[in-house]
Amino acid sequence: MADTEKRGLVARWLIGKERSEDYARSTLPTSRWGLFWDILKGRFGRLMLVNLLMLLFCLPLAALIIWRNMQITVAGMGGLFGAGLAMSFPVVPDIVGQAEQLILNYDIVYFALFIPAGIVAALGLSGGMYIIRNLIWTEGIFVANDFMRGIRRNFLNVLEAVLLFTVILFLARLMGNMADVMVARGFAGAGWLVASKVVGYIIVAFMLLVCLWMISLGISYKQGPWALFRNAVVMTIGTFPQTVFFAALATWPFFLAIFSGLNFLGIIGILFLILIGFSYASLVWLDFSQWAFDRFINPNIGVATGRGLYNKEKQSMNTQTQTQTEQQSAALREYRRLMVANGRSKLASRPIKPIDDDVELYQLPDSFSRDDLKKLRESKEAMVSDVKQYEEEHKGDEEYVSYNREFDELESAIREEEGEKKKKDKKVRRPKMLPPK
Repeated sequence: MADTEKRGLVARWLIGKERSEDYARSTLPTSRWGLFWDILKGRFGRLMLVNLLMLLFCLPLAALIIWRNMQITVAGMGGLFGAGLAMSFPVVPDIVGQAEQLILNYDIVYFALFIPAGIVAALGLSGGMYIIRNLIWTEGIFVANDFMRGIRRNFLNVLEAVLLFTVILFLARLMGNMADVMVARGFAGAGWLVASKVVGYIIVAFMLLVCLWMISLGISYKQGPWALFRNAVVMTIGTFPQTVFFAALATWPFFLAIFSGLNFLGIIGILFLILIGFSYASLVWLDFSQWAFDRFINPNIGVATGRGLYNKEKQSMNTQTQTQTEQQSAALREYRRLMVANGRSKLASRPIKPIDDDVELYQLPDSFSRDDLKKLRESKEAMVSDVKQYEEEHKGDEEYVSYNREFDELESAIREEEGEKKKKDKKVRRPKMLPPK
């Protein structure tokens, strides 16, 4: 029994439950903030599982960061920088620029290795952020299956963003380290070198925002590589204040863990990343992205807005529209029934000869005889015969054939509806009466 319960628990964690089974549509949040807190509170365990999957693919990148910092720390404690400390190291009279050169040598290797490590991390980001997007859309998720599906569907788009960022980060870091070396060794134009370093870091920060937009756009829409980059730049510039705020709100655990060192804040950042940091960042960013998509993109391409939210006004309008449609349908059915009950129109169902002067009715004189009455009768017969002849000649005209065919179809449909209604009435079972005592 215990083994069965454990297997059921593991299955629920890996497969999940449909969102529609958890609560009714009318209980969905009405704002993006509400949706964020609803997912964070109601799906915390699921977010932890997704975070673990994403963390596994980001381990090579984290290992490189830790190894680089350890190498630089160890190098700073010995070698040239331990000279004269009674540690049997040779004394080097001039170590100006040696620290900067050492960091440059290490960063060339480690930041270059960030590029293949980023490719591995792109696998986890494409699968995990696809699941987070489905949670925001309040769709049913199957963690293991959706993670693999997200990799298949979104890996190339996420890979483009990750490669772009890691390559630019490598170039900017290389340029900044070279500027540090030349400034330390007293090269001319130190101000320009420092300015180039600042510009490089600004470009890295801007490309971080662009790459975040590339990931959210690539997960939500189908587009080519150039269109993905162009649209990401447009979204970054068009929503720049909001983008900076929500990017900072999403990525603060990473900066806290990387730049705080092994102190209290750094340990908090690392623990948060291990527990839920990747899922939290994805949830914040994709929730904000969906708000921007609903405002700037979806209305222009005919896509429904407010996915994952409950819109009371829209729901009320849909209910009113549905009621009006039902009323119109009922009125139309009653009108058709009355048409069939009154019979087909004699004016529209058969040809009627127009009034003209080719056949005249004989006029009786003031004083008439039997011959005059005979002529009057013959003129009436001629007129009736002419009308019948006209009707016979024109009964095959399209307007009369079409009307009679449509009326026959309408009459047949009404009869079928009445027959179905009678059958349903006969199938209704009346409650049995209890026998008398």
